[in-house]
Amino acid sequence: MPRSRSPSSDGPDLLSVDRSDLQPLAERMRPRALDDMVGQRRLLAPGSALRRAVESGRVHSMILWGPPGCGKTTLALLLAHYAQAEFKAISAVLSGLPEVRQVLAEAAHRFSDGRRTVLFVDEVHRFNKAQQDAFLPHIERGTIVFVGATTENPSFELNSALLSRCRVHVLESVSPQDVAVALRRALEDQERGLGGQGIGIEDALLLQIATAADGDVRRALTLLEIAAELAADEAGQITPQTLEQVLADRTRRFDKGGEQFYDQISALHKSVRSSNPDSALYWLTRMLDGGCDPAYLARRLTRMAIEDIGLADPRAQQMALEAWNIYERLGSPEGELAFAQLVLYLASTAKSNAGYAAFNQAKAEVRETGTQEVPMHLRNAPTKLMKGLGYGQGYQYDHDAEGGIALDQTGFPDAMGERIYYQPVERGLEIKLKQKLDALRQARAQARADKARG
Repeated sequence: MPRSRSPSSDGPDLLSVDRSDLQPLAERMRPRALDDMVGQRRLLAPGSALRRAVESGRVHSMILWGPPGCGKTTLALLLAHYAQAEFKAISAVLSGLPEVRQVLAEAAHRFSDGRRTVLFVDEVHRFNKAQQDAFLPHIERGTIVFVGATTENPSFELNSALLSRCRVHVLESVSPQDVAVALRRALEDQERGLGGQGIGIEDALLLQIATAADGDVRRALTLLEIAAELAADEAGQITPQTLEQVLADRTRRFDKGGEQFYDQISALHKSVRSSNPDSALYWLTRMLDGGCDPAYLARRLTRMAIEDIGLADPRAQQMALEAWNIYERLGSPEGELAFAQLVLYLASTAKSNAGYAAFNQAKAEVRETGTQEVPMHLRNAPTKLMKGLGYGQGYQYDHDAEGGIALDQTGFPDAMGERIYYQPVERGLEIKLKQKLDALRQARAQARADKARG
């Protein structure tokens, strides 16, 4: 274990013990060694590349990507501690380019004196491209060891120049069992935790707090601290009644504009496509629970009815529009039930993307073939001049033809010939459409062949 750093003029040692009553329990219990961290077994397992680098003090610039409360800030602090480097932290929410330049100038001064700086940038994805670019030369020269923390996918939120100079490490949400370990540690720690207060709680209730924290250790410790304050008036015992007050109206993690949001709508869409009504209903409920815009859900559910069900069951499109209308008229919770019933129907009914595939194929051919002339027999001829030029000449009025269809009449530009885009599947209503179109297409091909010979 390396020596602890002593406080410097640049700021306090953030790993030192602070017994101030003003400091929250989550901050007091922040791990002071890698072994104190809960979760992240894959990333920080004994012998792993990152653990070896940290423990040896040979740290590299990196991006820490993970959900809130999984240990990104703590890991950055430990990097500085093991490397015996100065730790400086800025937030992309609170800091602008002038603050960034000042911190970088201070780091350059330390570097010239032979001292290293670990610069932790919280929510780095909120910096724009120019602000992110400001770090590049300092990372290259080694002036700073850059550690950026983000809850968003770095591939989308960070520019390629910054990503190319940093290694991305993915942190996972902490399991309830691991969170419970951190909570029990806080209850027993007499130096930094609640060990001297005689707080009692059953393991099942402790796990309930850990589960309610939804993978966020910091949040779990905050909930425990609140419960302990309430328990002080109840002989120090945290009871189920105590937790009813503490855990009331808790919310789950949901980012209305980030990757987690799009992952969940993707899961909903793919569950509908896979004809799994139960998982589809789960993901719909998750999104409603997280506060997703109902209009967005209505639009996406209508898209599913069009793209993945299509003409196999045209009723699905009408049901989607009706559910949308019901929500706009009734709001929550009645409108949410309409969404739930719609999702169950969409996932349960017959599926076909034949119409979607046919439309995409037609669009591709329009792009490739350019502006083809409309055949003369299909053109309208409202004037004598146009009739004289041959507009409409040779057109066969289908209602007058045998069977109601002029089989030897093409509907495509002359240079293209006939095309087949729409291939109905043998599911739902499209079974009948396929039977009719297969017979009609075969008859048309025969009629054209006879016409060519005759």
